[in-house]
Amino acid sequence: MTDWIGLLFFVLLVVGIFVGLKMLSRPEKRTEADFERNAAESASMLGAGMGALQEILDPTAAKAKEVKMQRKDGRYMKKKREGKANKDDLSEETYDR
Repeated sequence: MTDWIGLLFFVLLVVGIFVGLKMLSRPEKRTEADFERNAAESASMLGAGMGALQEILDPTAAKAKEVKMQRKDGRYMKKKREGKANKDDLSEETYDR
């Protein structure tokens, strides 16, 4: 009798696994708009994640990207140029004294 109960348990387990996998593999019904929205969300998140990972692994690429953005905005090395101008002014004052 206990052998039949054990056998029944394993048969039900196998049937349950089979039915569960069939239900999981069935594609869900969705519209084209849903598909486009999900594709855009996953692509943007994936791109952001890969960009952050790239910045961590290659800091020079991150610096290069920052320099490109600064050059587009016209801010590249502005502070350094201002600092050099101030530094030159101070050095001239010390020589005059």
